[in-house]
Amino acid sequence: MASMPTFQSQDFDVFTIPGLEPRMKALIERVRPKLHQIGDSLVPWLSAACGEPMFPHVAKHARRSVHPPQDTWVAWSSSKRGYKALPHFQLGLWSTHLFIQFAIIYECDRKVAFAEHAIDQLADIRKRIPDGYFWSGDHMDPSFTLGRDLSDEQLKALLERLRTVKKAELLCGIELKRDDARLNDPKALEGLLESTFETVMPLYRMAL
Repeated sequence: MASMPTFQSQDFDVFTIPGLEPRMKALIERVRPKLHQIGDSLVPWLSAACGEPMFPHVAKHARRSVHPPQDTWVAWSSSKRGYKALPHFQLGLWSTHLFIQFAIIYECDRKVAFAEHAIDQLADIRKRIPDGYFWSGDHMDPSFTLGRDLSDEQLKALLERLRTVKKAELLCGIELKRDDARLNDPKALEGLLESTFETVMPLYRMAL
């Protein structure tokens, strides 16, 4: 794997810059090159782990005309053309933390089938996904609930919502606070990416 970049406080501070143009300028200059580097460097490992070619997609925030982005990310999917309509993996930043996660968002037409499989295999999912991993139903909201704080009934409700509500989503992964020492350690960050994606791989396979 090519060398992994590190993240400093100024990378997270980008999201406190007022105004769309100044924030986008800082994002493009400071953060986006790191996301491209991570995106490309993980491709060989992730393609091997998934058993098919995987392609990186760095968020462009191109549709924004007024509101500056609150977060940014690189996503990996099995399509060169995009990732939103497919189950995918992500690494991204909010102002408060970095996240590494599996995601199935509202554009994905496999949502319903995935939710039905996941509800059927809820006990197995609980065994495979550690208590310290988070679950969320909205990629535009930085808050989440850790597995240890989520009852089986609550997780089932999250999956039921995914099955029945058009805008519902499902995210599962880990959070690193912006001052986490591992963000300054390329080998540690690389290891975290690989171990997290290995852990959530059963969800990805279920979504296929």
